Order: sequence, then C-alpha cells, then structure tokens
Amino acid sequence: MAEGVHAGKFFIPVLYEDNHLLVVVKPPNLPTQADRSGDDDLLCILKGYIGKKYQKPGNVYLGLVHRLDRPVGGAMVFARTSKAAARLSKDFSAHAQDRRYLAVLQGRLEAERTLEDWLLKGADGMVRVVSAGMSGAKRAILTTRPLAVRGGRTLVEVKLQTGRSHQIRVQHAHAGLPLWGDARYGGGRPGEQIALWAYRLGFEHPTRHEPMLFTAPPPEAGAWLDFDQEIKEFI
Repeated sequence: MAEGVHAGKFFIPVLYEDNHLLVVVKPPNLPTQADRSGDDDLLCILKGYIGKKYQKPGNVYLGLVHRLDRPVGGAMVFARTSKAAARLSKDFSAHAQDRRYLAVLQGRLEAERTLEDWLLKGADGMVRVVSAGMSGAKRAILTTRPLAVRGGRTLVEVKLQTGRSHQIRVQHAHAGLPLWGDARYGGGRPGEQIALWAYRLGFEHPTRHEPMLFTAPPPEAGAWLDFDQEIKEFI
C-alpha cells in the first residue's frame, strides 16, 4: 500500500516528502483548509501527520501555497518551512509552475481552444463572467485540449494561464461545455462527483532549485470510467 495518511473516510497518498516540502494527493470532497462547514480539512490533517511522525510538540508549521476547490482532487504541494513557503508562493503567484488538469465536459470539443473571460466573484460565493470594464473583474485565460470524445462527453486536458477562483468550471460552463457532475455551475445532479482533477504538478524545488514533477491519476469512478483506457495511456 502506498504511504499516506488515513483520516476518517479519507486516504491521502503522500507522493513526496523532505525537510522543505510535502506533496500529497488531495481526495475529492475534503476542504483544502478550514471553512464554515467545520469539517475536517486537508491542512489540519497534514499538520497532525507531520506532528505525529516527527514528534513535534505544539503547533506544526505547514504553509498553504495553492488551493483546490472542495469537490476537486489531485496533486498539491505544501511547504514545511517559511522559506519554502515564500519561494513557492512567489512562483505560484507568477504562474511559474506546471499545473495541469483533466476534466470531463458535457458536450463535444473537437479542437483545442483558448478561453478568455473576465470573472467576478459575488457576495454569494458564485463566480460569473462579466464585462471587462466591471469593477473588481479579473481576467481569466485557459487552454482546453480534447483527448477523447465518447457518448456526448469530452475528456480534456486544461492548462491555466491565470489562477482565478472556480476558473475552469465557470469558463467551460460559459463556453457551453460545463463539467460533468458540477452541481454549482454545470447542473450536476446529487450523487454525481465533479470530473475535474489536478493530475500534473511541476515546480522548482525552493532550496535545491531542481525541477520537481508529480502526476496522479483520477479515481476509477464516475465519469472517469468512460475514459479509463485513454487516461492510463495519457498519464
């Protein structure tokens, strides 16, 4: 069995660990950090893992340098030192890392497209596409590339050029290609798991300055099952 952390119904695989970094696979439906739900969250679980493994008393430091939406899973990196956190945060803010996603779209995408919109997050937490001149709106750009089409759905690889809240979900829905299982933006039904997964994470090690690259396949369940063979060949 792969090394990892058991926390209630969740198992969190550990992909890499050293004195400066902790790279894990976030399970779907686990909050990245504490929220109003009061549910267990990934950051606190990993702090507990570090404290127990290395017998660190008191509050354990673990820096959060990027996030995934609660229903979304995939590869994430955490910083184990403030120095690593500062350098990783700078790189992530400048998009100087390689983050790629797999998604299953409702509809057929026949060719690669670049989506560019202006997004605004409302007081209700919903993100909407608005006009470029609207106060508070932020420019959002991504590239979506079809990998396979089956049964009116498309498996795509998504690369972000900006990192906006709910960006992948909102921009695809606005383009008429909502993500399968997205209850908030795509009309997903109860019991459906959103088909969005952070499968690839590349960045420069904050102290050794060496390239680091990690991949994690999505779970063999839900909409991913329709593209099982393509995913295995792709990752």
